[in-house]
Amino acid sequence: MAKTALRNARVFDGLGLTEPRTVVIDGAVLGTDPAGAREIDVAGAALLPGFIDAHVHLERPEQLTDLAAWGVTTGLDMACWPAERVAALRTAGPADFRSAGLPLIGPDGLHATIPEMPGSAIVTTAEAAVQFVEARVAEGVDYVKGVAEAPGDGGPPAEALQALVDTARKRGLAAVVHAATPGAYHLAVATGARFVTHVPVVGRIAAEDVAAMKAAGQTAIPTLTMMEGALAFFAGAEGDHLANVAALRAAGVEILAGTDANGGSGAPVAVAHGASLHHEFELLAEAGLSTVEILRAATVAPAQAFGLTDRGEIRAGLRADLVLIDGDPVADLSATRAIRTVWCAGTEISR
Repeated sequence: MAKTALRNARVFDGLGLTEPRTVVIDGAVLGTDPAGAREIDVAGAALLPGFIDAHVHLERPEQLTDLAAWGVTTGLDMACWPAERVAALRTAGPADFRSAGLPLIGPDGLHATIPEMPGSAIVTTAEAAVQFVEARVAEGVDYVKGVAEAPGDGGPPAEALQALVDTARKRGLAAVVHAATPGAYHLAVATGARFVTHVPVVGRIAAEDVAAMKAAGQTAIPTLTMMEGALAFFAGAEGDHLANVAALRAAGVEILAGTDANGGSGAPVAVAHGASLHHEFELLAEAGLSTVEILRAATVAPAQAFGLTDRGEIRAGLRADLVLIDGDPVADLSATRAIRTVWCAGTEISR
């Protein structure tokens, strides 16, 4: 793979855009020596680390292509099965892929109605939850996911969710817990799970749960794009999703950008892969996050939170996952859509 030197790039360093500098793509990683490189003068364009969508659902290789076309170089999948499909997607590219594999669900919640959801996903005891995690570990998942529902809504019992989180921790894996109602959020936070994904679209997260998240160092992945779409199912409701994110931010809870992008199979709302992340940015801004906070929420923050130590920043030795943008996304967030070029592990992506 040829070496490329990007001259006069303003680099997003997690705090803002730097003065113009040179960034070297040396094979699949970022280098330091421009000698012998093909030189490209980007004339002050903004260069960002490849975006990370912290909540997607992937079924087909072309969805990885869709992610990359919009600058999303890593998709963190939150439910994919069977294990053979997960394995195939890991090498399908161009975007990188990580997965929770099969999610743990209850017997009577909405997830139990998803077409082709295997019965092995349904867990009703702590003992079965331990076995569930061990089965995911054997498959080589990157983290595990459980689905919390408010008491009486058909989700797994609290002791099963707790066993999922505890067993995952013992096995060195993070746990992600789905929570889309205030009651489910309370259960999810109480488990101590590293990540809580979604926010209630109707109803506020209890103040004590917000405070508990901050105290425990838990991270929220609100998926505002999905929650905005789901509002259509609540006739006459104005929606609390933005206010819930604002409350989390005010308390200092870490927030990551995730969309719940999916192919429409079994999902309440179809969300496009790649393009939706830029809409997620807009909704996070409406919830009160600054442009720098939003850009961090899709680059360095998810990389650090999910232990992806080889990406999320632009510095020598890390993966050459890059997005070249016309304009200044720190001053105008809509500039993230003005993508000129994307590189996934040093490979330039055709758009």
